[in-house]
Amino acid sequence: MAYKVTKTEDEWRAELGPNEYQVLRQAATERPWSGALLDEKRSGVYVCKACGAELFRSTTKFESGSGWPSFFEPVSPDAVELHSDSTFGMVRTEVLCATCGSHLGHLFDDAPQTPTGERYCMNSLSLDFETQDDGAR
Repeated sequence: MAYKVTKTEDEWRAELGPNEYQVLRQAATERPWSGALLDEKRSGVYVCKACGAELFRSTTKFESGSGWPSFFEPVSPDAVELHSDSTFGMVRTEVLCATCGSHLGHLFDDAPQTPTGERYCMNSLSLDFETQDDGAR
């Protein structure tokens, strides 16, 4: 797959911290309940830590009880890429950033409390959070 943002693995290693590199470029998973963005409640947008592409709006974040930030839909259908992942003896749907191909987390269809029935279970290490100015001064 050709991505809009492409870098060598050495370039990714130089730009990302070791834990971020493991998650974003090697598809590792951070420990549950350890992510800095798990309890983020402000209004804003979640972007890819590797390339800055917008991925999820705060209005789609919900408390899933899973230990990872969870969302019920991306900012647009083409913001993320979905791939079958059969590691660890189970079949899951891996979620990648459509702009740079970085691993973000997994998609599950076990969220009946959401409008879409989907849970995008993301690693905090794969995301940055940007607050949005609501125009109030």
